[in-house]
Amino acid sequence: MLTLAPHTLRLRWTAFAGGFVALALGVALLTVMGLALASAADAPGRAPERFAAAPVVVRGTDTLRVPTAAGVRTARLDRPRPVPAGTVAALRTLGEVTEDRSFPVRIPGESGALVGHPWSTAAFARYELTAGRAPRAAGEVVVTGGRAAPGDRLRTGHGPVRVVGTVAGRGFERAVFYPDAVAARLAPVSTQLVVAADPAAVRRAVGDRAQVLTGAARHLADPAPDRDRAAVTALNSLFGTAGGVAAFVAVFVVASTSAFTVAQRRREFGLLRTAGATPGQVRRTVYAEALLVGGAAAATGCALGGYAAPHLAARTVAGGLAPAWFTIGDHTWPYHAAFWTGLTVALCGVTAASWRAGRTRPAEALREASAEHGARTRGRLLAGTALLAAAAGTAGWALLTDPADLLHRKTYISRPMLLITAFALLAPALAGPLVRLLTWLPARLPGGLLAVLVRENATAAARRTAAVAAPVLVTVALTGSLLGATATLDAARTAEARTRTTADFVVTADGGLDAATVRRLRAVPGTAAVSATAASSVYVVEEGVALIRSAARAADPAALAATTRLPVTAGRLTDLDDGSIVVNEEWERHTVGRRVPVRLGDGTRRTLRVAAVLAVGTGDNGVYVTPANAPGAPVDRVEVTVAAGAGRAAVAAGLRAAVGGTDGRVYGAAAWLRGTAPRADGTTRLGLLLVLGIALVYAAIALAGTQVMATADRRRELAALRLAGATAPQVLGLVAVEALTAAAVGALLGVLVAALNLLGMTGALTLLSAPAAPVLPWPALGAAAGGCALTAVVFAVLPAGGAFRLQGSRRRPRPGGTGPAGVA
Repeated sequence: MLTLAPHTLRLRWTAFAGGFVALALGVALLTVMGLALASAADAPGRAPERFAAAPVVVRGTDTLRVPTAAGVRTARLDRPRPVPAGTVAALRTLGEVTEDRSFPVRIPGESGALVGHPWSTAAFARYELTAGRAPRAAGEVVVTGGRAAPGDRLRTGHGPVRVVGTVAGRGFERAVFYPDAVAARLAPVSTQLVVAADPAAVRRAVGDRAQVLTGAARHLADPAPDRDRAAVTALNSLFGTAGGVAAFVAVFVVASTSAFTVAQRRREFGLLRTAGATPGQVRRTVYAEALLVGGAAAATGCALGGYAAPHLAARTVAGGLAPAWFTIGDHTWPYHAAFWTGLTVALCGVTAASWRAGRTRPAEALREASAEHGARTRGRLLAGTALLAAAAGTAGWALLTDPADLLHRKTYISRPMLLITAFALLAPALAGPLVRLLTWLPARLPGGLLAVLVRENATAAARRTAAVAAPVLVTVALTGSLLGATATLDAARTAEARTRTTADFVVTADGGLDAATVRRLRAVPGTAAVSATAASSVYVVEEGVALIRSAARAADPAALAATTRLPVTAGRLTDLDDGSIVVNEEWERHTVGRRVPVRLGDGTRRTLRVAAVLAVGTGDNGVYVTPANAPGAPVDRVEVTVAAGAGRAAVAAGLRAAVGGTDGRVYGAAAWLRGTAPRADGTTRLGLLLVLGIALVYAAIALAGTQVMATADRRRELAALRLAGATAPQVLGLVAVEALTAAAVGALLGVLVAALNLLGMTGALTLLSAPAAPVLPWPALGAAAGGCALTAVVFAVLPAGGAFRLQGSRRRPRPGGTGPAGVA
C-alpha cells in the first residue's frame, strides 16, 4: 500500500501543492527565527564609545539590590547616584579628575534633541577639531557633523550660542560641547567622572561606594548601554511571534487542505477498501503521502530560510530595529529544529484526515452522486463546541481574576487562535445558515435564479464552502484581532489621558526645568493652579520574592488635585504628604492607611503610608509621591489652569515669556494630548505587519489550492450546466459568485472572531475603570477580505475556464470523423 503514495502524489500533485507551499514557507520562517535567535545569543561585547580613550571611569551606583526569600533581586535605578563628595576628594589626590555631564540641547529645525557635554570630555571619545577652536567663554560651542560652521549663530533651548569650532561625528551621538563651567551650570549633578590614575589605586579609594569601569566595561558609562540588549529582545520577540503564528497557520492550512482532499478522494479510498485494504493501511497511505510532502517541503523551507535570513537581518539593521553588529552566524541547530518541526506539523495536520480516510467504507466506491455527506460529523461539532467553551471559559476566568492579562500583547495575539480553530471546526455547520442569510435578499429580487443556484450549491457542498471560508476566516480574524486590539488600547489610553487632564496648558522640557523657571511660571498672572511634576520610580517587593518597579510622579498634592482628575477609588489625593504614597489597585498592598516598605528612585529605603488608591486603568495610572521622595528628579512637566475671567492668550504669552531662554515648550492641553497620544513603535508595527502578511500569504495559498481541487472535481457538474443550456459566461459567473459567497462566509466568521476578542478586551478595560468601545479596523478588514475574495474568485474561474476549453477541444470532430467526440 505504501508504494501507492508516490504514484498518488504524481497524479494528484495539485491536491498537495497548497500544503507543500504553506509548509515550506512555515519552515522557512522557523529557520529564520532560529538563525536570528542563535545569532543574537552570540552578540559581541560592545566596545566603549564616549570613553574609548578614558583611563578609568568612576560611575555612581546604578543598580538596586534587594535580598528576598528567593535570593537577591536587582533592578536598574531610575538614575545613578552621584559619586560621594568624599570619594571625589580622595580621587583628586590620585590624579586628574574630569567630571562628565550630559544634558539635552534642542535647536529649532533640528529633528530630535542633541546632547550637550563639557568640552573637557571630548578627548575621551577621540573627538578632534576639524575647524575652529575650543569653546572658552559662555555662549561658545563646538558642534559635531556638518550642521554648522565656525562663526554661525544658533538658537538653542538654553539660549543663543556661537559656533567656534567643529568636530567630526563619531556616529553614536550628535553632540554640542560647552565650556566646562557652562556645562556645570546647565547640568549641576554629575554621576560619573574620569580619573587619570592607576585602576587598582582607584578601586581602593572607591571601595563599594561607586563603580570602577575599565577596559570593555567602560561602555556601561555610554548613553543607553542596554540599548543593544533591548533591541535584540524586541527582535527575538518579533521573530518568535511570527514563527508561532506561522506554525499555527501552517497546521491550520495543512489540516484544512488534507480534510478537503480526503473528502474528495472518498471513492478512491472506497475502491482501495473494496480491493481488500484495511483501515490501517489506508491511514498509513495518507501518512506516507504527508511524510513525502512534508519532508520535501521542510527541506525546501530550510533552504529558503538560509537564503532569506541574511537579507532580513540586513533589512532590520537598516531599519534601526537591530544593532549594527547584528548578522546571521554559522549555526546548524536552527535547520534541524525547523526541519523536524515542519515534518511534525505535516504529520499532525493530516491526523484527523487519516482517521477519516480509514473509516471510508467499501460501498463508497459505488456512489455516483457527488453531493457531500458527513461534513458535519459529531466529533467535529463536539471539538468545535469544546474549543468555543474553552475560549469563553478562559476569557471569563481572566476577567474575574486578572483582567489586565487580556491587555498584554502575548495574550491578544494568541487568544484569537483558539476561537479561529473553534469556528473553523464549526464552519460546515455554520456555512449553510450564513449562505442562506447572504442570498436571502438576492434570491427574492427579479432574476434571482443565480442566487438560488449559489445557495443550493453552497449548502449542498458545505465542506467545500467551509474549506474556502477557512483561510479567509484566519486572515480576517487575525487582522481584526491584532490591529483592533492595538487600536482599542490606544483609544482607551487616549480617552484616559483626556479625562485625567483638566489643565489648560502644559509646559514640558526634555532636560527639565530649573527652580527659577518654575517660580516664574507660578508667578504668571491669570493662573489658577500650577502643578509641577517630575518623573521618578518606586520599587517594592511583592509576595516576598518579586522586585517590582513602578513609574512614579512627584508633585505637590494640592496643585495636582487642581490640575488633574485622577481615578481615585479609595482615600483622598490631598492626603498625600512626605510620609505617604498614592498607589494603584495593582499593588499587592493597596489598603488606605497601610504602611508599605519601598525603595525610592535613588534606592533609598522608606516606609510610606498609603494615602489614596487609584484604579489600574490601562496601566498609565502610576504612583504619586511628593518631591521629597523623588530625590534628584528634575521637573519635566508643568500643568497650568487659567483663572476664571483671565484671558487664555495672555496667560499663554506669560508662560512663553517665563520659559524664554530655556528648553521649555508651552502647549495647549489639546495639542499636548495629540502629541503624546499612544502610537505603535517601529518594532510593534513591523511585527503586526509581518504576522498579517504571513496570514494573507497562507490564505492565498490555501484558497488557490482549494479552488483548483474543487473545480477539478466539478467538471461533470459544470458540463451538465452547459448541456442544460447555460452559456460559458453564465457558468463562470456562477462559479465566481459561489467563490465570492464562500469568501463572504469566511469574512463574516472572521469579523465575529475579532469582535468577540475585542469584547473581551473592552470588558477587561471596563473592570479596570478605563471603559472603551471596541475599535474594529474596517479599512484593514475590508482590504484583507477583498484580497481573499479576489484570490478565491480568480482561482475558481481560471480552472473552470480551462475545463471548458478542454471540453471544447474534445467536442471537435476527429480528423476524418463525422461526429462529435462527446462530452468528457
